Amino acid sequence: MRSPLKRRLGLAAALAFVLAVFGLAPSASADPAPAALTFATDSSTTTPGGTVNLSMTITNNKTYDIWFVYQTIDPTWLTTQRPDLKYSFTGCNLTTAAGSTPCSGTGPANLGGNYGATIPPGQSRTVTLTLKVAADSGCNGNIGFYSYYYAEFSDSSNTNGGPVYTPETRVLCS
Repeated sequence: MRSPLKRRLGLAAALAFVLAVFGLAPSASADPAPAALTFATDSSTTTPGGTVNLSMTITNNKTYDIWFVYQTIDPTWLTTQRPDLKYSFTGCNLTTAAGSTPCSGTGPANLGGNYGATIPPGQSRTVTLTLKVAADSGCNGNIGFYSYYYAEFSDSSNTNGGPVYTPETRVLCS
């Protein structure tokens, strides 16, 4: 004879199976990261002497303002292995509701100041760096970057993320 406990467990298992089959089982939902950093480029290729715009967007997924962002950007290991690839960041713009404004700097560290924090909950800020490939740069190589970021919120919490990789830009010979 089956014990009452085994009967209850069997009934619970059968009920869970039926709910899962008919899509009524509770689903596990992953909360989004408190902040998310994404990259995009306006072109996947360029030639020596050309430019590519690299856009970085940070999104506030929390219910508190982002007060501070610190971000680095560095070339990937494969990019550093091609000393014939010559490039630099020559411009930086922050996209705001009022239009585009120049950034405070384009160096490889502390790009976060360019986002114009405070970033309200659910909103994003996009910074676009202009990547200039030198006219005497080598060809047939990829230029790519990776980034780490740190963000502080108005509730005194913080988050960090990375590495986040940019799309690669292929330098083509004409």
